[in-house]
Amino acid sequence: MKWIKLTLALLLMGAVSGLSAQANAIDKYFKQYVEDEHFSVVYVGPTLFKWMKKLGQEDKDDSRDSETDAVIKAVEDAQGLRILTTDINPRQYYDEAKSKINTKEYELLMTVRSKDGDNVEFLGKLKGDAIEELLLISVGEESFVLLSLVGLLDLADISKIADEIEE
Repeated sequence: MKWIKLTLALLLMGAVSGLSAQANAIDKYFKQYVEDEHFSVVYVGPTLFKWMKKLGQEDKDDSRDSETDAVIKAVEDAQGLRILTTDINPRQYYDEAKSKINTKEYELLMTVRSKDGDNVEFLGKLKGDAIEELLLISVGEESFVLLSLVGLLDLADISKIADEIEE
């Protein structure tokens, strides 16, 4: 079992280092907690996004809904998705992430705060009409979530997803 974990970790690190020469916001924080058993970790590499793009170009039939098409179009140029989440000491990890990640490199896109103390921030590195990295930092009484989606995400395509979800 340790051999499998080590192999997966090495593959993840290799894929992560290949994303770009410039480290994105979650790299340092992600590496710190990728092996920590208190965290749930999700990583989706560039190959899966390429397959989604190919899927979007092939076999477009009537059985696929417009919401699915909008999602495939929006993420076709994505390079990676990373998610860290924990339900152990969420406020501690939120405060740590906010202190370690230079959020000044990002534009605040949206903030949601509840009277119960939940806080969600959507931040983006913008490049023209696209987002190079979408960063979500969330904390509540029960969990801490850090999400980073890297790649060129067209704002018009993201808007189409929102429109499709509303219908």
